[in-house]
Amino acid sequence: MDITIYHNARCGTSRNTLAAIRGAGHEPQVVDYLAHPPSREQLREMIAAAGLGVRDAIRGKEAVYAELGLDGVDDEALLDAMVAHPILINRPFVVTPKGVRLCRPFERVHEIL
Repeated sequence: MDITIYHNARCGTSRNTLAAIRGAGHEPQVVDYLAHPPSREQLREMIAAAGLGVRDAIRGKEAVYAELGLDGVDDEALLDAMVAHPILINRPFVVTPKGVRLCRPFERVHEIL
């Protein structure tokens, strides 16, 4: 199965999701999204495919969120901020032929394996 995980090795949820994928017998493509963030359009598509709103996919507790004054801005401004500052992208997103999930909690990955 073709699986991609947008991964942050410093995040416990992301590490647990990766371990669950491997535990199910799959070796995913691991994308360090902080170093190689998805494009704006890829991000928009993943969020929509996961059934989320853009605000659901942003890490509102990151310091840069407050620094940029992102409360109350529209989805386009949020997407711009997420591409410019990938630490704002909630994690981990997992993409499989069966769908896309923001795997918080990590067990959500089982829905698409």
